[in-house]
Amino acid sequence: MEKLERYLEPTFTIDSDSKPIREKTNELIGDQENVISKAKSLFYFVRDRIKYTMYVQIDLEGYYKASRTLQKGEGYCVQKAVLLTALARASGIPARLGFADFINHRLAQKYIELQGTNEIVYHGFAELYLNCRWIKTTPAYDIDMCKKYQFIPVDFDGEHDATFHQIDQDGKPHIEYIRSHGSFQDLPHGEIITSTKQAYGQDFIDFWHETAQRNPPTPY
Repeated sequence: MEKLERYLEPTFTIDSDSKPIREKTNELIGDQENVISKAKSLFYFVRDRIKYTMYVQIDLEGYYKASRTLQKGEGYCVQKAVLLTALARASGIPARLGFADFINHRLAQKYIELQGTNEIVYHGFAELYLNCRWIKTTPAYDIDMCKKYQFIPVDFDGEHDATFHQIDQDGKPHIEYIRSHGSFQDLPHGEIITSTKQAYGQDFIDFWHETAQRNPPTPY
């Protein structure tokens, strides 16, 4: 039987023992006693109150710290997954990170030209242990983004996997999962960077960092 204690422990990036994470967790769950209700409160906070953005730096592990993403109020999929994992652990819910590759059929042409592909590598999500099983939760795209681009929002009921939808609101192809990288107790930062460079090249990494520096995040 899998030991769940390790999925409650803080790490450098999943800093569930930090003051900001503990205070935000207490604020979000309040006096709720039902674990599913707690998980849903955490999920929807990260989905909608932490805005999705690609304008982030990724080369240093410190850029992924949950408390940092919380303070900035925005992040990309991996950063938001780390934050949800930290909030869950702080609330007593075992949590870990999951990673997968997918094809984004709605990816803007400018990004396809930059990356050379519409395949997204090492997309991150959180997995929460609820009712004796692991449930995938994907808090990446906030509700405002979904409305703007006609994406179907990922909803979470605490019982079923909450992953990206195959089609958008117009019925056009959207997300096609093609590869799983498994589950992790901590952030596999080295693997993410290596895979990103292999998939898109160093020029893409450099452009990503330059763009992030020109578009500083605004605290939400």
